[in-house]
Amino acid sequence: MSPMLDGFAAMDPICQTRLPHLPWLDPATARLPGVQPLPPGEGWLMRDEAFGDQMALRDRLVAENRDAVIAALPGSEGAVAALYEAVLAVLADDPGYALGRDICRRPDGVDVALDPSDKLGTLARLVQEDLCLMEPRGGEHVLSAAILCFPASWTLAEKIGRPLTGIHDPVAVYDARMAARVQRLFDAVRVGQPLWRQNALVYAQADLHQPRREAAPRREIRAEGRYLRSEKQCLVRLSSCDAVLFSIHTFVVPLGSLPPGALDHLPHREPVT
Repeated sequence: MSPMLDGFAAMDPICQTRLPHLPWLDPATARLPGVQPLPPGEGWLMRDEAFGDQMALRDRLVAENRDAVIAALPGSEGAVAALYEAVLAVLADDPGYALGRDICRRPDGVDVALDPSDKLGTLARLVQEDLCLMEPRGGEHVLSAAILCFPASWTLAEKIGRPLTGIHDPVAVYDARMAARVQRLFDAVRVGQPLWRQNALVYAQADLHQPRREAAPRREIRAEGRYLRSEKQCLVRLSSCDAVLFSIHTFVVPLGSLPPGALDHLPHREPVT
């Protein structure tokens, strides 16, 4: 880890006060891949009590470590443009945002310049979600462009341009059967009918920005994990192109904030970094 990234890790933990959904206790979401239709009235973009602190970190990552958190392949311009318009359309209807012609004021009072020449850089500073664009190429959806400020033990540099199977390498449970199921989901998601799932894993550290290369060995953690990291992930078919958005809203909560006994039923409880 570089000294600059050590600086990010040294910040005070950015945590939510609670986890709104405990996916491992809900039969509908506990079984992999646990994908469900997004409930009516629930948006694929959301805000929570960690908005201000998460956005301040996103601002800093974009300013100081942009190449690590934003990437796009040649040919992804149409999908990026569609994503830009889709996000701005959502924010236009959100009373927490003041969306003007050239400036958008976030709910935390920060003004963000709307720069059509830097669509991904602009979106990275507007919403809490990481935004990954998946486009069909050669029979599989490929990661063609992404904003990934809060990686959970993976790196954008290694995954950009890879198909779904390559992105999930070396995840043990992502076998050929699982890969086929996930690809069918990407093929089937419809405009105006987003899907969602949520994961959960115990982490030793609360850092939101936790990149890790595939070849890097997992360090042995002797101390008990102290945080639960959970991602609400949505699949959204963009209306003006053939891309699917994979959005990621990251929650980090202290284990002590969970209901009594909830952690006893969480699979894969071993702490990780």
